[in-house]
Amino acid sequence: MRILVFFIAITLSLLAIATQAQQTLDIREWHVPYEQSRPRDPFAESATSVWFVGQRSGFLANLNTVSGKFEKTDLKPGSGPHNLIVGSDGIVWYAGNRNRLIGRYDPRTKIIDEITMPDAEARDPHTLIFDSGEQNIWFTVQGGNMIGRLHVASRKIDLVRSKTPRSRPYGIKIAPDGFVWVVLFGSNKIVRVDPATLVLEEIELPRPEARPRRLEITRDGRVWYVDYAKGRLGVYDPKSTAITEWQLPQGEDSRPYAMAADKSGRLWMVASGVKPNVFIGFDPLEEAFIAATPIPSGGGTVRHMHYHEASGAVWFGTDKNTIGRAIVEPGKRDSP
Repeated sequence: MRILVFFIAITLSLLAIATQAQQTLDIREWHVPYEQSRPRDPFAESATSVWFVGQRSGFLANLNTVSGKFEKTDLKPGSGPHNLIVGSDGIVWYAGNRNRLIGRYDPRTKIIDEITMPDAEARDPHTLIFDSGEQNIWFTVQGGNMIGRLHVASRKIDLVRSKTPRSRPYGIKIAPDGFVWVVLFGSNKIVRVDPATLVLEEIELPRPEARPRRLEITRDGRVWYVDYAKGRLGVYDPKSTAITEWQLPQGEDSRPYAMAADKSGRLWMVASGVKPNVFIGFDPLEEAFIAATPIPSGGGTVRHMHYHEASGAVWFGTDKNTIGRAIVEPGKRDSP
């Protein structure tokens, strides 16, 4: 039986809070002109071109950060787009969360191709991610309780069911070794998927009440996650099988949700349970929280984030109908 070493580092001290209060990020938001659309999951294809979905209103949109101009492409009614990614060829892929498909949009031709799930139970594609060569798109199916793989060239879809009933596969990332990692939001587990065999390996977190929602993987292969239920940041080391956790300074009700990692390996997350939402940094080398910046619009809820390495920026969408950018590496910024 796998032995997990569990350690909780307490960081909620007056000294820590004072340090964080002195460190703030440059955060800018753009108001989306399509009201109450729930803009979310932005993906920066460059420093000046950012794609996102309107989950409530059912559209794909692009923001030009130089002109501030938005361009919208409506999807068919009932699509409920949840997430998108953009390939190096400029093709936009999105998850049709309410109509059981993954869509492919070509901005040059304006053509949308729809790839329907081969199993009716895979009803709600959730979060997409490319593998390293962009040959496959891996994705989660939250309500359908599955993890999927779409082969880009053939359009073939493979689906594998979670071992745990109603486990709600949610955030998904790919490790440097090519293995796929998923957090099971309906349980206290994370999962590793072998891309060659599609065999799942479950890792149970020490606390039964933990509910991991998003994750990131640093270059050393460690798997970082946020526990939405109890306001903690955790890390699993596949080499030692050790699990370490830190309480967020905002407390158990901080509801950490969206998450990103920068090139330096620092972790960025948003506490969605406080008003306003707070953008938080964590340095794994120092094992300390390094920043806490309120989101100007208040945020409401920030669900997913994307790190754009060339500009040192983390992009996010908010329930306040904004698309936001946080500069986490100021020296790399190359956008207005």
